[in-house]
Amino acid sequence: MVKISFQPVTKEREEDKFSVPQPHEQLVPVLQPKKPFPSGLCCLATGLAVFTSGLVLASILIYRHYFVPQVPEDSLFHCRIFYDDSVFAPLRGRQELEENVGIFLDDNYEQISVPVPHFGGSDPADIIHDFQRGLTAYYDIALDKCYVTELNTTLVMPPRSLWELLVNVKRGTYLPQTYIVQEEMVVTGRVRNMRQLGPFIHRLCYAKETYRLMRRRNQRHRIERRQAKKCHRIRHFENTFVVETVICERF
Repeated sequence: MVKISFQPVTKEREEDKFSVPQPHEQLVPVLQPKKPFPSGLCCLATGLAVFTSGLVLASILIYRHYFVPQVPEDSLFHCRIFYDDSVFAPLRGRQELEENVGIFLDDNYEQISVPVPHFGGSDPADIIHDFQRGLTAYYDIALDKCYVTELNTTLVMPPRSLWELLVNVKRGTYLPQTYIVQEEMVVTGRVRNMRQLGPFIHRLCYAKETYRLMRRRNQRHRIERRQAKKCHRIRHFENTFVVETVICERF
């Protein structure tokens, strides 16, 4: 009889196996793979910064060009004119008119600012004479209304001539005549399309009630005093004499 026997086989568990590092062995750290640098994000941020800077610069240039016109100092004048009012105040003696004038030779227009006068009977106003479009705009500050009419080149000097006149007045080599000329205007209707007036008048009259004016052809009959309450006067200097523009509603 044959006897068969089996030797017991013992398996070592993997968790029971460990090795003790020898003194001469060095521990090598496990290096994690580096994430790639987001170069696309960097380019996008740089592009946005350049675009924003360009947008800010363009906004500043547009604002300075369209809203804050830069005028050379030799084209800005402060005028004080003395004249005789023989129409409404013949006994008051000489009257004084004060205004600021800006002459834009390159754009061919003039801008006049008349503050509140020392005497009564005239409204403060801002005036633009656009020789390129042949238009004049009066912004009556007291009424907060704009009035537009055809440019009267008989009364208004062109920019170059007015500039030369004011330079001579400033130097004291010429004194303007001291009489007054009156022009009578009547309101004919409301202006709806402001862009047709050009950029300079559009800027002056933007968001304001704007009306068209027609010049009275027959200037022989003066406006009666009983009608004065329906009319407004703006006195300004833009020639060798003072001009009084009388703006009246339809009677």
